Amino acid sequence: MDSETFVHPTAFVEDGAQIGAGVQIGPFCSVGAQVVLGDGVELTNHVSVAGSTQIGAGTKVHAFAALGGPPQDLKHGGGPSRLIIGQNCIIRESVTMNSGTDYGRAETRVGDNCFFLACSHVGHDCIVGDNVTMTNGSMLGGHCEVGDHVIIGGLAAVHQFTRIGRRAFVGGMTGVTGDLIPFGMVTGNRARLRGFNIVGLKRAGVSRTELATLRAAYRMIFAHGSIIDNAQAAREAFAESPAVLEIADFLTSRGKRHFIVPGAGGSDDAADDERD
Repeated sequence: MDSETFVHPTAFVEDGAQIGAGVQIGPFCSVGAQVVLGDGVELTNHVSVAGSTQIGAGTKVHAFAALGGPPQDLKHGGGPSRLIIGQNCIIRESVTMNSGTDYGRAETRVGDNCFFLACSHVGHDCIVGDNVTMTNGSMLGGHCEVGDHVIIGGLAAVHQFTRIGRRAFVGGMTGVTGDLIPFGMVTGNRARLRGFNIVGLKRAGVSRTELATLRAAYRMIFAHGSIIDNAQAAREAFAESPAVLEIADFLTSRGKRHFIVPGAGGSDDAADDERD
């Protein structure tokens, strides 16, 4: 351990744990023998880090978080699996993240600069991108894939094996049972696609011209007929738009879930556009 590292006398760090420079381990924390804590990681108090878990430099973990416990899956046979958390994440109170399963990826992976609010949960075998925000009480079932810059609202629940595309937005208390396109926005008891995450796209510097292109592609993709065929047509019609191509790639690389589509009444993202 580096001379600047601090371990509170009431904390328990098992032999074999790798502790980086400047790590702070507060009162009543527990760190397992296979844990790797990068430089500057802070465990405030009452944090449990178990199993084969790696936490990237600069990440701060708050009270009663439980990271790296075995997957909550009866099919897991007890074989080796791990949890990898990126750099500069903020993990708030009572957050839980499980390791992978021996029949799945054997790994749960979280990117850099993510923000997990109190009581949020990342299930086994999930892949979470960079700059993701999961709000209080939101949860990911096993095997989910979440793209960069996604925001998941409070108490939202994402079904196992679901994919959420980059810069998508999930409204609070929404049940997400299907794949959500990149830049999409869903709300409702069972998620309904309500157009694009306009506020997020504007914050990312997307121009009005590109927004108009995205909306035109959206109308084409979700018109009558096969979504896959429509996505291929949009790829050809808007071949110079990287964002449209990203959506088309997402739709044509089918996962295990259905696609979330607009409900009756169509898109209402224009209202958000006007308010912003």
